[in-house]
Amino acid sequence: MQKLLFSDEVEMPKAVNVASVPQLSPFRYPGGKTWFVPRLREWLSSQPRKPKKLIEPFAGGGIVSLTSVSENLVEAAHLVEIDREIAAVWETLVGGNAEWLASRILSFDMTKDNAIEALSLKRKSSREVAFQTIIKNRTFHGGILAAGSGFLKNGEAGKGILSRWYPTTLARRIRNIDLIRARLSFECRDAFEVLKEHKNDEDSVFFIDPPYTAGGKKAGSRLYTHFQLNHERLFSICSELAGDFIMTYDNASEVKDLARDYGFQAKPIPMKNTHHAAMTELVIGRDLEWMKGINRVLEEQVTYPAKCREKGKKTRPIKAVNSRHKGSVHIQGSLPSK
Repeated sequence: MQKLLFSDEVEMPKAVNVASVPQLSPFRYPGGKTWFVPRLREWLSSQPRKPKKLIEPFAGGGIVSLTSVSENLVEAAHLVEIDREIAAVWETLVGGNAEWLASRILSFDMTKDNAIEALSLKRKSSREVAFQTIIKNRTFHGGILAAGSGFLKNGEAGKGILSRWYPTTLARRIRNIDLIRARLSFECRDAFEVLKEHKNDEDSVFFIDPPYTAGGKKAGSRLYTHFQLNHERLFSICSELAGDFIMTYDNASEVKDLARDYGFQAKPIPMKNTHHAAMTELVIGRDLEWMKGINRVLEEQVTYPAKCREKGKKTRPIKAVNSRHKGSVHIQGSLPSK
């Protein structure tokens, strides 16, 4: 049995200034974890020995994997992403076509008409899809690739789509990734399948940052194409991992309930969203004592590890999120119908 301390009266450090963190990813990613990098360093440095591999099953912009490898906090990193457009970028970078992509970005004359023309071209190869994805990510509102997003109108200082188009900077980041690609691997797969496949890897650690849709939250459904997720099953799989892990989640009561049910610890951490509004997210794991100066966020009670639950005990359901996409929709972690 394990005691968890949850309380809303916690000592909170200041939110990280992301400008102080090395920007390694070519993505302008909604929900990105640049602000978490200082805590990432603390977590990995607290491991008894350097992890052989960091597995990031919801890679997105990949800042966690890139930082971990670039700063030699782990020996290697394995990125996983189910979104085909994002996956095309990682396949291009890890697959040896980084120089092609960097050169394509440097030679592109960015205007709205040219961007529209480039995005309308029939896609033939993964690297061409990658280039289109970078254009969309850097010229669409908030970097959002999901259906319904579109070009920036005003942008910063009225620059419109040029507000976030920094070809020299993007090329430099892409070429820097190419320097470490021997220590990176990538798969376009369902996150749950990869977690189950690696659940017995004692020398691996897992950074898990799923779409924020627990309890009917709408942010994930608005930001990502693949936003539907079985959160209860994700917690269940994490309880089976042999290696250490941390999850980041929105600070929602449903998430705290799941942490309580599975005997995990949870701590709040301050951050600022894309509108610079102060918020808190949750860091969840088996042991968060490495997070100095932050109290846990559950009231004191006795909980039982997932494997020791009473037989037949029902878990608290998580409200389903209705998809905006018609037809067949892939829900990561969904269970087959009986």
